[in-house]
Amino acid sequence: MNTAPTPAPDVSIVVPIYNEVENLPDLVERIAQAMSAQPLSFELLAVDDGSRDGSADTLRELAATRPWLRPVFLARNYGQSSALQAGFDRVRGRYVVTLDADLQNEPADIPLLLERLENDSSVDMVSGWRKDRQDAELSRKLPSRIANRLISSATGVHLHDYGCALKAYRRPIIDRIRLYGELHRFIPSLAKEAGARITEVPVRHHARTRGVSKYGIDRTFRVILDLILIVFFMRYRQRPLHAFGGLGLWLAAPGVLILAWLLLQKVLGEDIGGRPLLLAGVMLVLMGVQMVVAGLIGELLMRIYHEAGGAPQFHAQEYVPDSRVNMPAARDQKAQAATNNIA
Repeated sequence: MNTAPTPAPDVSIVVPIYNEVENLPDLVERIAQAMSAQPLSFELLAVDDGSRDGSADTLRELAATRPWLRPVFLARNYGQSSALQAGFDRVRGRYVVTLDADLQNEPADIPLLLERLENDSSVDMVSGWRKDRQDAELSRKLPSRIANRLISSATGVHLHDYGCALKAYRRPIIDRIRLYGELHRFIPSLAKEAGARITEVPVRHHARTRGVSKYGIDRTFRVILDLILIVFFMRYRQRPLHAFGGLGLWLAAPGVLILAWLLLQKVLGEDIGGRPLLLAGVMLVLMGVQMVVAGLIGELLMRIYHEAGGAPQFHAQEYVPDSRVNMPAARDQKAQAATNNIA
C-alpha cells in the first residue's frame, strides 16, 4: 500500500560519519534535544562513509524508532566531501546544517545558527567559529590559524575558522554548489562564489573523548593544492584566457626580446648559434604560445559547458514584495527540482 510522502521539514541536518560508532547514540540524542527546544521541524541525514566499525548497524537501529533520522550508506569510504554531497543531494529543508559526528561540535548550538538565519534576511550562511578551541596547540591550532589566514587572504572570504564543521545555510546556496575531492574545507568560498552573504558566530568546542581523529598534519599539503584550485575557480572560471593567456604573455615577452636582441647581434655579424640564450628565448616563446592556446581551449570548454546545460553562468534573484527572503531565480528552481528527482 502506498503511503503519502511526509511533509518537508524546515531544517535538514547533514552529518558525515566514518568509524564513529561510540559517538552515534549520544550524537543523535543530543541533536534531538537541541532541535526539540526550538520551533522548526527537522530531519537528520546521517551519511555513513563506508565505516568498518559497525556504525551502519547502529544507524539502522537508531532510525527504527526515529522517523526523522534518515541514514545514507555509501558503498565505500569516499571522503568527507563526497559524504557531505550525498547528504546535500537528499536534503528537503529550507535550511541546511552541517556538523561533525565526533561530538567536538556542540549540537545545542544549532538553534543559535538557525535563529540568525530566521531573523536576518541579509545572511545566507552562518559559519561557526571555535573561539575557544579544545585541541593541541602545535599540531592542530597553530596550523589551523595559519591556514585560516592564508585562505582568507587568497579567497577574500575572511573567516576566523574555516575548519569548523558546524555551519548553517539557506537551501538555495546548497543547491548551487557541488563538492569534489576534498573541497569541504572551502565551502564558505564556494558559497561566496554562489552569491552567499556570510557571517560568523562563536560556537562551543569540546575535546574528543571517544573515537580517533581522522585528520593529520599531512593534510596541509593537500589544502595548499586545493586552495590553488579554489582561487582559480573564483577568479578565472569564466575567463580562463586571462589566467593562462596572461601567464603566456609574461613568458613570451622576454623570449621575444631575447630573440630580437640575438637577431640584431646576428645582423652585426656575431655567431649566435651556440649561445644558451638562444635556446632560452625559443623555449620562452614556445611556452608562452602554449599557455595562450591553453587559455583559448579553456574559453571554448567554458562556453560549451554553460551553453550545453551545465552550471548556470550566474545566479540571480527577483524581488518579491512582502517576502522576507527572495526566492532563487527560475533556473535555480529547475536545478533544485532536478536534484530532488535524482535523490
